[in-house]
Amino acid sequence: MSGDGDGFAQGGCTCRAVRYRLTSRPLFVHCCHCRWCQRETGASFALNAMIEADRVVLLAGTPDMVPTPTSSGRGQKIWRCPVCRVAVWSNYSGAGDRVHFVRVGTLDDPDLLPPDIHIFTASKQSWVMLPPGVPAVEEYYDRDRYWPADSLERRRVLLG
Repeated sequence: MSGDGDGFAQGGCTCRAVRYRLTSRPLFVHCCHCRWCQRETGASFALNAMIEADRVVLLAGTPDMVPTPTSSGRGQKIWRCPVCRVAVWSNYSGAGDRVHFVRVGTLDDPDLLPPDIHIFTASKQSWVMLPPGVPAVEEYYDRDRYWPADSLERRRVLLG
């Protein structure tokens, strides 16, 4: 736990105009090594914590939604601070607005959420070394195989 007393963890953008609280652990944490995420972030991977949108409470500010294309063609909504433009979370078409993909690097303590799985490792940067003991798949994965039972149940309730 983060020790913030009011939920699991807090985070926000660089300038602190947007602040949020996660009220529980996320469903699952992806470390995505696809080329699209590499290009979009300007980094070697994207680290996203998937959590129900109603478990992300805004404490300050209102992020701007920026529609952004994806390799699937269905696009995503990236929510950015209107001042410093840091991306704080995204919504993808699969779960729509019901699930936020929170950028783990925007947490005050990003060490709280290491990846549960590395995905699209077929296109990871060759110098990135994946840790032993953490699942890694060349493309996407079977949710029922990798997600904990409680996260699968939360997802079932959320998506009906």
